[in-house]
Amino acid sequence: MSNSKDAVRKVLDQVKADNRTSLTAPEGKLVCDAYGIPVPKEGVAKSAGEAGKMASSMGFPVVMKIVSPDILHKTEAGGVIVGLKTAEDAEKAYETILGNAKKYKADAKIEGVQVQQMLAGGTEVIVGSITDGSFGKLVAFGLGGVLVEVLKDITFRLAPATKEDALSMLDGIQAHEILKGVRGGEPVNRNALADVIVKVSQLVTDFPEIVELDLNPVFATPKDATAADVRIVVDFAYKPKPKPRPTEEIVAAMNRIMQPKAVAVVGASAEDGKIGNSVMKNLINGGYKGDIYPIHPKAAEILGYKAYKSVKDVPGVIDVAVFAIPAKFVAAALTECGEKKIPGAVLIPSGFAEAGAPELQAEIVEVGKKYDIRLMGPNIYGFYYTPANLCATFCTAYDVKGHAALSSQSGGIGMAIIGFSRSAKMGVSAIVGLGNKSDIDEDDLLAFFEQDPNTNLIAQHCEDLKDGRAFAEAAKRVSKKKPVVVLKAGRTSAGAKAASSHTGALAGNDRIYEDVFKQSGVIRARSLRQLLEFARGVPVLPTPKGENVLIITGAGGSGVLLSDSCVDNGLSLMSMPPDLDVAFRKFIPPFGAAGNPVDITGGEPPITYVNTVKLGLSDDRIHALILGYWHTIVTPPMVFARNMVEVKKEMETKGFVKPMVASLAGDVEVEEAAEYLYQNGIPAYAYSTELPVEVLGAKYKWARGAGLL
Repeated sequence: MSNSKDAVRKVLDQVKADNRTSLTAPEGKLVCDAYGIPVPKEGVAKSAGEAGKMASSMGFPVVMKIVSPDILHKTEAGGVIVGLKTAEDAEKAYETILGNAKKYKADAKIEGVQVQQMLAGGTEVIVGSITDGSFGKLVAFGLGGVLVEVLKDITFRLAPATKEDALSMLDGIQAHEILKGVRGGEPVNRNALADVIVKVSQLVTDFPEIVELDLNPVFATPKDATAADVRIVVDFAYKPKPKPRPTEEIVAAMNRIMQPKAVAVVGASAEDGKIGNSVMKNLINGGYKGDIYPIHPKAAEILGYKAYKSVKDVPGVIDVAVFAIPAKFVAAALTECGEKKIPGAVLIPSGFAEAGAPELQAEIVEVGKKYDIRLMGPNIYGFYYTPANLCATFCTAYDVKGHAALSSQSGGIGMAIIGFSRSAKMGVSAIVGLGNKSDIDEDDLLAFFEQDPNTNLIAQHCEDLKDGRAFAEAAKRVSKKKPVVVLKAGRTSAGAKAASSHTGALAGNDRIYEDVFKQSGVIRARSLRQLLEFARGVPVLPTPKGENVLIITGAGGSGVLLSDSCVDNGLSLMSMPPDLDVAFRKFIPPFGAAGNPVDITGGEPPITYVNTVKLGLSDDRIHALILGYWHTIVTPPMVFARNMVEVKKEMETKGFVKPMVASLAGDVEVEEAAEYLYQNGIPAYAYSTELPVEVLGAKYKWARGAGLL
């Protein structure tokens, strides 16, 4: 590869020396040639005769274009003529193009006329690369022409992309069927196309100064893929984000912050209604067993704890300092933490970048860097880590222990997480506020929770990713072991505007987030409710062993809606084998519908549910069950719920473990039944045919991404 790199370096050095920001077409061709990206045969003619000869040696038809650094819009200048079929045509075209160019811009510097082999037929696609503020280098693919502009039908992956990534891009656009050949059209050569994508992604990785690259159109045929036009834009000042810290280093600091032996409260207060008072009370009432040091300029003691003027006066080691003082005093107190060698600071105060004071934030970031203090916040509610009974927050003490770790960029959403977790009896291992993310962000949390034995799922709400690439790399690694669920706010331009106005965060192009999340094995939640339901439900469900999903329902109407939900959530309804159909029919009335969904009809006694679900659990061809319950006098809600839990337990002792979810249609008693099912390992929802299937779909997404299916 080194020769090809040298060839590209030479071209770019020339562009830099000329102080240009883009490459000419011939330079673009040299770059493509160096990386083995197929482009048409071409040359630059300096005379009409030369144009004729060149055209003949390439084979007709040819296209001819003006080459001039002063004419960017060649077509507008009358500098492009296509479909030339003879040497004579080419000679005439040379003269015409030259005349048009002089008319368009009399003093234009003209280097000649490019003669290029015209590509015939094939499907027009675009392969390109952009540089994103958060994700860095991305490679893009879409259909050529208007479709990209109008339908925004384009897909992205982080560069460098693997061959697998590239092939997945071909299926990642809405119009992917066109590539397979429709209405007698021929299918494209998928390998040739994927190859172009991979090479482009490697080129922009090797040369970060290439900030934009467009191959448009690329003609994809059954034989090959050739780029007809190359546009390359450079920025020699571009610097990729620095590499993130090593994981071990992140974990060492995060361990001391999340599981401290001693906490200082800077701005502790004995006065009710003060944030420093709430933080003290939550630490004490939350049952934290480590040392608590209130820091206050005058008080001798606060809430029964000896107070100190400064963290530097505290005799012992301090692992983390929680700040509850106004923004303007933070930098000075943080410097004292640095001198005391405290590794972490939790910055509750607002009044920094989010409030139009970026200089205050820059100042604390500098202090953090100087003393190697990891900063959480500012502008946050603090955090909870339940295994250590730690409530380092002003919100409310929280004690429902479990294995889901949640984080939010917003305080309001943090409170919603706390409320939902309490109400749904969903245990959590942690709830963390990230706020302005001056330092600690989502990837730091991923690194900590990845190795935290108390956490088995990570759910994150974010408005932006400060370093999307670092996040994607962490998520790709972590999601192989534990599900990572993300609610990305600011999906729409209105949402993005709202995000920028309150957190100093601009939402990136949503399609990029969509595709990079997929590439990294992240489960994307579409709403706050979904984030919370996934956090609660995904860990409850066992991992399925295959893709075959079966619906058993007492209500035909539920069966139809549940089937729709399966399609919406990427689940495949098993096609029913004849022998299994016969087996199910033994238990259902003759007018019940066979196939999948298995419709047992409404008037059935509890035993019909029991028998059909037992059969569903015991047959190895079925990998997951969706139950649609209908409230009837014959089978009341709690009778159904108790029966299902019994069947589940009985089958588990025989080694049949499968994910099961339930949708309950009925009067208010179904609420209690749904709760009972959920507490016993069957995620169940009253009045919804969507939620149970969404939770099952999320489990499947994770299992596929982690390679467990």
